[in-house]
Amino acid sequence: MDAQQTSDSGGREFQRVADELRARMTDGPYAPGSYPPSQRDLAEEFGVSRDTVQRALRELVDEGWIESRQGSGSRVIKTQRIHSPTPKATRSRRGITLESLISEAFEQPEVTLDVYTLTSESLYWRIQQQADRIRGRSISPGRITLRMLLPAETQSLPYPRVKDDQGDQRLRERLHDITERHTESLRESLGALKTEGWVPSVDVEIRRAPLTPAFKLYLFNGAEALHGPYEVIERKIELEPGEEITALDVLGLGATLTHHVKDDEPNSSGSVFVESMQKWFDSVWNLLSE
Repeated sequence: MDAQQTSDSGGREFQRVADELRARMTDGPYAPGSYPPSQRDLAEEFGVSRDTVQRALRELVDEGWIESRQGSGSRVIKTQRIHSPTPKATRSRRGITLESLISEAFEQPEVTLDVYTLTSESLYWRIQQQADRIRGRSISPGRITLRMLLPAETQSLPYPRVKDDQGDQRLRERLHDITERHTESLRESLGALKTEGWVPSVDVEIRRAPLTPAFKLYLFNGAEALHGPYEVIERKIELEPGEEITALDVLGLGATLTHHVKDDEPNSSGSVFVESMQKWFDSVWNLLSE
C-alpha cells in the first residue's frame, strides 16, 4: 500500500470514504453513540491509506456527525431525523428510517421508487443492502423501477460553493464527481440483478431537470413519501491537504425528513400529500427533464 499512501491522500478518495460513512450513520450500522471501526480497519476495508481515512473523519467531525477523542476513537453523535405520525413509527426503537422504508418497498412484488435529490449518495448504500437481500434469497421482487431526478448539469447552482469566491468551481466539480460516481454505481448494482437472473425486470432511468433542489423527495410504490427541505449551512471543507475553505453547502443526509402515507381516505393529509407530490414529480419528469 506504500504507493497508494502517497497518492490517494492527495486525491478525492477521502470524499468517497466520507460519503460512505455518512450513509452508514444516517440509518445504517453506525447508530448514534456507536463507535465506527478503527482507522486501520477502515483503511483496509476501503483500500486507502490511513491519511485518507483521517481526512474523511476530520470532515465528519467538522460537519458534526462524529466526535473524536484521543485514545477512544470516533463516536457517532448525529443521525438523520425522520418525523412520522404513523403508528409503525413507534414500533422500532429508532422509529422510521430511510433504510426501513426502502426495505419495505423492496419486499413488494413490484418496486417503484421515485427520487428527487441534489445527489444520489443517500440512495446507493440502501440499494446495495437490498441487492444483498435479494442475492441472499430473503426477498424476491419481480420488477424494480427507479426514476431519479437530478439538477441539470448546465444548471448554475447556488450551493455548494466557496463562500467568498463564486468563480471557484472546485466544489461544483466535486458535486458532479460525487453524483456521477453514485449514479453509475446505482445503475451497475441494479442492472446486475437483472443480468444475473435475480430480478426478471429492472428499469433504472436518471434524468436531469433545470431546477435547483430546495428539498429532497422519495416516493415509495406511490403510497408513501419522505420529504424534507435542504438547509443551507456554512461550513469548513478541506479540499486538499492543508487547504481549508469556507463553503456554503446544504444538509443532505443530515436533513430532517417528514413521512407521509396514503390511506383509504382520499382527503386525509397523508393521501393529499402523497398524491400531490407524485403529480409534481410526474409533471417535472414528463415535461421538464432530459
